[in-house]
Amino acid sequence: MRAVWSFWSRPFEAHKSFIWHKPLHHLLAWGLSLRAAGRHYPETVLITDHAGKKLLVDKLGLSFTHVSTELERLRGADTDWWALGKLVAYNVQDRPFVHLDTDVFLWKPLPPHLAQAPVFAQNPEYPGFHANTIYGSPYEIERSFAAEGIELPVEWQWARSRDESYFPEENCGIMGGTQIEFIRYYSGMALDLVLNPKHRPAWARLGDKKVYNMIVEQFLLAACVAYHRFHPVSPYRGVKIKHLFRGVCEAFDHQQAAQMGYTHLMGGAKSNPTVGQRLEERVRREDPTFFRQCEILCN
Repeated sequence: MRAVWSFWSRPFEAHKSFIWHKPLHHLLAWGLSLRAAGRHYPETVLITDHAGKKLLVDKLGLSFTHVSTELERLRGADTDWWALGKLVAYNVQDRPFVHLDTDVFLWKPLPPHLAQAPVFAQNPEYPGFHANTIYGSPYEIERSFAAEGIELPVEWQWARSRDESYFPEENCGIMGGTQIEFIRYYSGMALDLVLNPKHRPAWARLGDKKVYNMIVEQFLLAACVAYHRFHPVSPYRGVKIKHLFRGVCEAFDHQQAAQMGYTHLMGGAKSNPTVGQRLEERVRREDPTFFRQCEILCN
């Protein structure tokens, strides 16, 4: 299994960089995430654009086994859609993989039952679309597409017809699997949903698209798995998804995370100064040369 990271620099420069307490912490996280996962998965892959390669490889000196600038294809895309970089990374894989967010650290290898699964993710989530949340809901997208007379994917429609009160999602702090064709099918559908010129009028009805990234990436994944698992004539019939954690509460449980050898700086953790200080201390202790390089770049 290969370990994969993605970095689309344009959304990061536009708005994503502010989620970190300091610019230094973003760079340190890259080095620590690569070092931790690389101990278990020697084949490491970065999917980025030219600016991302210049920062992470040429200047920071991160040693990935393979580096691709495939995300140059997103040059003209709306930077509100920051998840597009991850979706492209999923879509170009040709062998079993685990994609890690930059703020994910694998202190241990994934459990065998997870690494061998057709599809896996961090944990399932079951938000309600009426909930007070910073994220959008499928309902808002459905209303916009209906107003333009544009149909959403059949997997989306089927999943939403089962229960309009909730929409299952798959937390993609880590995401991957062995059923590569299915993952490429799902990610290709998600990319088309956002990038197809025919869909522009529907998206134009919505304001800030940043709030819909989780729907396109995480809800659509859950919908595709649920739909194709039991479809009698689907080429992906029988596809299953496994999870590192059984739910959100377990994922936030420090003891469970420590047992799994897994850290994900979710929510506001990246902007927490105490978390940032611990990140600095760990990298300074493990690799003082890399720490100094990060400081030089930030200055």
